[in-house]
Amino acid sequence: MNRWSPRITVAAVIERSGRYLLVEEDRGGPFSQFNQPAGHLERNERLIEAAVRETREEAAWQVAITDYLGLYTYSAPDGLVFHSHAFVGTALAHLGNALDEGILAAHWLTIDEIDDLERAKRLRSPLVIRRVRDLRGGRLFPLDVIQER
Repeated sequence: MNRWSPRITVAAVIERSGRYLLVEEDRGGPFSQFNQPAGHLERNERLIEAAVRETREEAAWQVAITDYLGLYTYSAPDGLVFHSHAFVGTALAHLGNALDEGILAAHWLTIDEIDDLERAKRLRSPLVIRRVRDLRGGRLFPLDVIQER
């Protein structure tokens, strides 16, 4: 029997002085795409640990996760389904480490710049702008809504 399973991912929404941390990715198309630092949950990893790790690896920033933004479900055009846990964090320090393969750069962008990227269809998924808008709307949950042992 072929069992269906969604992909479990995390994303970190980091705001600093009215700008949001996004990574620019080379996805093999004619234009780069933009996303929050995000990626797949690894075996034996907790969700918050994954969000901190992905931000370090993709954006070279150390962050402290402060809030849970929510669980976002996305059905990609290729048929894959993603359950993306989004977190809010505070930037602590730029680490200067090399970025993950496929990451071109990390950028601090305003909401207007992110809206422009959305109009140009350069966001990795519709979840990118949705997560920023949810944060701007005050949609936050305490971290203890997640029970991991």
